[in-house]
Amino acid sequence: MADVQDLMSSLPDDKIDMIAATSVLQQQASDIRQNKVNWQSYAQSQMISSEDFNCISALDNEKRAQYLQSNAPQCAKTFLNLVSHVSKDQTIQYLLVMIDDLLQEDRSRVEIFHDHANKHKESVWSPFLNLLNRQDGFIVNMASRIIGKLACWGHESMPKADLHFYLQWLKDQLTVANNEYIQSVGRCLQMMLRVDEYRFAFVSVDGISTLISILSSRVNFQVQYQLVFCLWVLTFNPLLAEKMNKFNVIPILADILSDCAKEKVTRIILAVFRNLIEKPEDSQVSKEHCIAMVQCKVLKQLSILEQRRFDDEDITGDVEFLTEKLQNSVQDLSSFDEYATEIKSARLEWSPVHKSAKFWRENAQRLNEKNYELLRILVHLLETSKDPLVLSVASFDIGEYVRHYPRGKHVIEQLGGKQLVMQLLGHDDPNVRYEALLAVQKLMVHNWEYLGKQLEKDKEPQNAPISGKA
Repeated sequence: MADVQDLMSSLPDDKIDMIAATSVLQQQASDIRQNKVNWQSYAQSQMISSEDFNCISALDNEKRAQYLQSNAPQCAKTFLNLVSHVSKDQTIQYLLVMIDDLLQEDRSRVEIFHDHANKHKESVWSPFLNLLNRQDGFIVNMASRIIGKLACWGHESMPKADLHFYLQWLKDQLTVANNEYIQSVGRCLQMMLRVDEYRFAFVSVDGISTLISILSSRVNFQVQYQLVFCLWVLTFNPLLAEKMNKFNVIPILADILSDCAKEKVTRIILAVFRNLIEKPEDSQVSKEHCIAMVQCKVLKQLSILEQRRFDDEDITGDVEFLTEKLQNSVQDLSSFDEYATEIKSARLEWSPVHKSAKFWRENAQRLNEKNYELLRILVHLLETSKDPLVLSVASFDIGEYVRHYPRGKHVIEQLGGKQLVMQLLGHDDPNVRYEALLAVQKLMVHNWEYLGKQLEKDKEPQNAPISGKA
């Protein structure tokens, strides 16, 4: 994992778009710098100690670097004191901008804060985490930015409880409606997820689902880029790369790729796809990811991208790599692999396999594999999908399974599929009603091969009921 960390730390900041001065936070920080705080009035009213007054006054001028170098412990002490005890929003804003500027000038300065906290057995995190409870949006998000830098730029890892709280907070901020600071939240996540141990903590707060949920809604290209970047850094961990498509990452990113007008969004999606093939240690998972990409029409997008000229060589390299891998997977692809991938994607359409009698003759029994995994998905789609096309195809498939597998009727009844198909007879969409009616007819016929003849009873042993929820 060390090579991944080296790669992450060597990425230029413009490449990961961490410090672009376009966000609301940056614009406000620029204004706040101009509004100097009258530290003298704080000292005269004895709201701060003379020691803190002397220190903050020295730091609040052009010669601060020199003072900081020779008085580092005192500087950390003063900043943490003031952030913890000053109540006025305007002053806290100014202090946070000062701290952020100092860290931005020199990343190694995070150690000043860590050293002070360790020496005095204090938490460097608490003063800033407490600020996340404030009402002022700037204070909250600037404090978050500083927490991210303290967590990522120093040698000290964030303690588990604080880390869980912070990542949960970041995740929740992503889902706040019309959050004007969403780019700042995204930048904090971009920074945190470059650290491997923080990645698993993010997954544990259900972070991937949140990223996918937001990406599947309409967000601007900058937020798209930042959140896909988060997915990209997560895929550098082989275990996470293997699990990623369980969250439907490939279909969502394929949709964005097909609509995407911004080169940097295209680049980062292709980089995610490449990692999903290269990083898993289980070759079967890589194969499944290739098939899923083919299913989501990624090859078509790659052929379109091949015709365009890109300034970025990474895009050209990734397009060539992905095209080769996906074309190879198509050659190896059996019709059942293709069918299984489509079912697992939950994006059913009238692809050729559904209407192929040969496919059903040869493969109906394979739907029983892995404890009826594909049948359970079909039944689940009948219960949950709102898409008439998905409901139509799922109804048809269940009918064909019953028609071609002798015990199919019994299996579908056990999984709760028969009742769900019958409910679709009253669906608003005429295509759904039609396919449901055909499926019900197939479910009602007891033996297709000997239709019209009396069913020979007791020829087949009674199997135990199928356990597990559909």
